[in-house]
Amino acid sequence: MAGENKKVCVTGAGGFAASWVVKLLLSQDYLVHGTVRQPGDSKYDHLNSLEKASENLKLIKADLLDYDSLCSAISGCSGVFHVASPVPTTEVTNPEAEVVEPAVKGTLNVLKACLENKVKRVVVVSSVAAVVMNPNWPKDKVKDESCWSDPEYIKTTSLESMKTSKKWYYIAKTQAESEALEFGKRTGLEVVTVCPSAILGPLLQSTLNSSTLLLPMGLKGGFGSFGYNYWTVVDVRDLAEALLMVYKKSDAGERYMCTSHAIGVEEVVEKYLKISYPNYNYSDKLSHTEEEEEKLSSEKLQKLGWSYRPLEETLIDSIECCRKMGVLD
Repeated sequence: MAGENKKVCVTGAGGFAASWVVKLLLSQDYLVHGTVRQPGDSKYDHLNSLEKASENLKLIKADLLDYDSLCSAISGCSGVFHVASPVPTTEVTNPEAEVVEPAVKGTLNVLKACLENKVKRVVVVSSVAAVVMNPNWPKDKVKDESCWSDPEYIKTTSLESMKTSKKWYYIAKTQAESEALEFGKRTGLEVVTVCPSAILGPLLQSTLNSSTLLLPMGLKGGFGSFGYNYWTVVDVRDLAEALLMVYKKSDAGERYMCTSHAIGVEEVVEKYLKISYPNYNYSDKLSHTEEEEEKLSSEKLQKLGWSYRPLEETLIDSIECCRKMGVLD
């Protein structure tokens, strides 16, 4: 991607991860088209206040299911970072229509718009949800980019931690990523996918989302009630760096795992949180089971030159951000 035109599009630009991608791109002198639902809404003030935003950022009204709006947003861009994706926070009544279709059809709409606008490369943000649910993967083997979740297995699994909405999110991510890579092979569009684990870190926007609720809810005594006691996490700032890195340096058609730390919740609390924040109401008797442990590898991404910050920095920056927002009062 050397010498590429420096105009790119970021879908779902106001979101937690996408906001950091926009910030990073602006800092490196890219011209950025950010798709949002309502460009004039005050909830995007954090984007408009970023350094270089006034001259290099354009927020454009677009919807993943509205092909024409995507074409307008992508027009003139040489690259696209497709970050937007529906994440169900409550139980859904029609999961195919509410979760799977927006994820899969929305991704294909983005890719078709890229093809029509002669975009050079698309980075699609997937998830480790598209990786980890594979019953045939050898138990002691580290999961890498060759491992794919099995949608049929996900549909029938009875794991306690897999609520219906979560199951369909996993299915949607798996299907959307698979179809994105297949689209690239079929059409010649350069598609690269990145699968982040749970994303933590400070927020740029003023409201919490499902991922960033994890620490404030836990600090208020909720760590024992999440249903998952083993964390695989990546810092949102490190994820943004990874996305730009694969945009610049990866071969087309590649898939990358993006995760930094794997740790039991009891160690998170005892080793990090209680030391820096001793006065919160921590859950008693926190532990994780061996069955919950996930062995994931980001070695392929690291070979491109990617590195990540210490977990302590991510946790403290996340909590300090929540304190400033007043959600830990």
